[in-house]
Amino acid sequence: MIESTLQEKHVNHIPVMLSEVLEYLNLQKHGVYIDGTIGAGGHAKNILGSPSFSRKVIGLDRDAKALEICKNQFGASAHLLTTHRTSYHKFPEIMHELGISLVNGILLDLGLSSMQLNSNSRGFAFESNGILDMRFNKSSGQTASDLIRESTEEELANIIYNFGEERRSRKIAYNMKTMKKMPAVADLKEAIRRSTPPHKRKKSLARVFQALRIAVNSELDKLELFLNSFIDYLTINGRVVIISYHSIEDRMVKHAFRTLKNDQRLNQLTKKPLIPSKKEQEINSRSRSAKLRAAERII
Repeated sequence: MIESTLQEKHVNHIPVMLSEVLEYLNLQKHGVYIDGTIGAGGHAKNILGSPSFSRKVIGLDRDAKALEICKNQFGASAHLLTTHRTSYHKFPEIMHELGISLVNGILLDLGLSSMQLNSNSRGFAFESNGILDMRFNKSSGQTASDLIRESTEEELANIIYNFGEERRSRKIAYNMKTMKKMPAVADLKEAIRRSTPPHKRKKSLARVFQALRIAVNSELDKLELFLNSFIDYLTINGRVVIISYHSIEDRMVKHAFRTLKNDQRLNQLTKKPLIPSKKEQEINSRSRSAKLRAAERII
């Protein structure tokens, strides 16, 4: 397993399934690649490889802090990277701005970075002690706290059930709405504590936080837009690699790849999703839920 470690305030960033990503992208020496979720740049730095390859990477991310860190990682290869603060589903607009019609490969890693998970000011993880924000782009949109306050109990229950697949969604939503205030992670944890037995609580916490994050950032809508368009922007034999972290995303990717295969436009390179090796899961526990699917444009 190839590894790249980036540090910011003692937070290590280890790109997930790096060797598999590089293999399935089938990197071309002079290729152009999109990293739609570039984050701190772990995958992108390895996609660029040696400056002598003259590959180019277009990096997209909604997280301004991640892009700031990313720009400092590339050294002599920095001129081969362009970064853009936007969502990955808007990649056609960026390609148009750059005068590029087709690319050799696209990567999406749909997980959260260690930097995001460890930040108390973001509220992504239930282990944190900060406010309930959960926005990838902190300059726009409603926070998780806003969402909870402005949604009805039924709307919250549906969000938790549909996006988190949590069976106790109605009870959790009831307790969320009966609490007078919910500006902080601790408040949400208390609502979940009141709703779940101790031996089920950790999984419920993970599901509820996932559901709220998906809703706040409209993640599934953006993924659907991407899946409906990416094929038209790949060269023939161009590759797409997508790493997802929960079953809803993986089902969407699976269905989209299957549809394009049936239309004879795409060849599925992974019949079943790949998962990280046991060694990688031991080194990077946050990779454990990762599933990688890859495909190649054929016409």
